[in-house]
Amino acid sequence: MLCDTQSTPTGLTILMPCLNEAETIANFVKKASSYLSRSHIRGEILIADNGSTDGSQAIAQRFGARVVSISEGGYGAALTGGIEAAKGRFVIMGDADDSYDFSRLDGFVAKLREGYDHVMGNRFKGGIERGAMPALHRWLGNPLLSFIGRIFFRAKLGDFHCGLRGFNTSAIRNLKLRSHGMEFASEMVVRCRLARMRIAEVPTTLKKDGRSRRPYLHT
Repeated sequence: MLCDTQSTPTGLTILMPCLNEAETIANFVKKASSYLSRSHIRGEILIADNGSTDGSQAIAQRFGARVVSISEGGYGAALTGGIEAAKGRFVIMGDADDSYDFSRLDGFVAKLREGYDHVMGNRFKGGIERGAMPALHRWLGNPLLSFIGRIFFRAKLGDFHCGLRGFNTSAIRNLKLRSHGMEFASEMVVRCRLARMRIAEVPTTLKKDGRSRRPYLHT
């Protein structure tokens, strides 16, 4: 077991923000479910839905996920609502495009058990599949922004913007994060550093987006 069940209903919440992800959400839920089962962790899979109109909610529920509706639009707003609704002592969150393997979360769980408040994935150490990240992001954007984060906030991270990350639920709630858009991910790291929380990094792989439509994130 990941935690004392008398203090929290579940040990781990695996959280995904969702907006019209019918193409990939089943894969996400199945991989997350397989991880919980294989690891013997008492947990839940939580979908923070941001107003999907393609039936994503029903697909997620069919495969065993819990769905909460978040009325305020935006990546950050969906995650904030999901974190508030999470039942787990720890949360591992990730993107909805099936680019991360949620059946392999052992590194994140191990660091959370060690007492780290925030555990970041590092795609540059774990491996990036050809075509999984635009060249501008891979060779300029992410390295430059990670360098800035290390300089200004002393965050010893090689991948400042990885979407796959885990954290102590109560610690992150206490930060009172405010960003509603994509900048939420950066705010989380910055505020963790300002609060002198313990941050770790684990290698993670990134594969090509499983959706047929263009991603919401633009350069």
